[in-house]
Amino acid sequence: MKKAFVFPGQGAQFTGMGKQLYQTSKLAKNLFEKANEILGFRISDTMFSGTEDDLKQTKVTQPAVFLHSTILVATLGKEAKPDMVAGHSLGELSALVAAKCLSFEDGLQLVHKRAAAMQKACEKTPSTMAAVLGMDDGKVMDICSRVTDEIVIAANFNCPGQIVISGSIAGIEKASEILKVSGAKRVLPLKVGGAFHSPFMETAAVELKKVINKVEFSTPICPVYQNYTAKASEDTAEIKANLIKQLTAPVLWTQTVQNMVADGAGHFIEYGPGTVLQGLIKKIAQVEAVSVDGNNS
Repeated sequence: MKKAFVFPGQGAQFTGMGKQLYQTSKLAKNLFEKANEILGFRISDTMFSGTEDDLKQTKVTQPAVFLHSTILVATLGKEAKPDMVAGHSLGELSALVAAKCLSFEDGLQLVHKRAAAMQKACEKTPSTMAAVLGMDDGKVMDICSRVTDEIVIAANFNCPGQIVISGSIAGIEKASEILKVSGAKRVLPLKVGGAFHSPFMETAAVELKKVINKVEFSTPICPVYQNYTAKASEDTAEIKANLIKQLTAPVLWTQTVQNMVADGAGHFIEYGPGTVLQGLIKKIAQVEAVSVDGNNS
């Protein structure tokens, strides 16, 4: 049975995240302090005692989730030997650090620049997202395509019966109405800054490409399953290209987990804040899935 490490994305954050790691591990404390220096502000203080609103700022959220995940794995030492890795959206960068494809420092810099570029794209054109529950993937995609005068796409394929759509505010409103009358159990507007994983992130992808092309990626120690293709890669040029495309393309999480299981994954461990991925994985496949946040490791 192969062991898969998986990493959460934006939305998993909570006040107090990583605090116990900082207090109980010298290595963790040193890495948090290094992160504070790299970012130019004490993100650890916000993570440990900031308000929910403080943590919701994209420039804080993305590095905070990344730091919790990667520092947690760093404290495992020799136990940190996955057979394969994957991350949901932002979590893909945590996965690349866990697979030793990216250094901790370079990974943090990329997350920081990614967050800033996405924040700028959100401010440029107002846009949003909504979660669609209880409807077949194909039907959701078909309904999105019917809204021809606005941009609306299926952005996150989280698990069977749970898709997140992304697009213009008017487009999401129109699609939501059609989805409700067409049989969706629920359509829930999400409190996000913009339409992630959609064409609205094109300017962010252009900025991220410039940064990624300057960073050295090493051959990973295990296959990395990427959001853009849902397939494994160990080729650094391909990994870079997919990481850039991920910003404007759907997160194929359901397909990713299915492919990992097909390739032998039987035990999934979610490292970082929350238990979202553990729950999604159990809805996708009959496998073992646990979450570790540093308070129970």
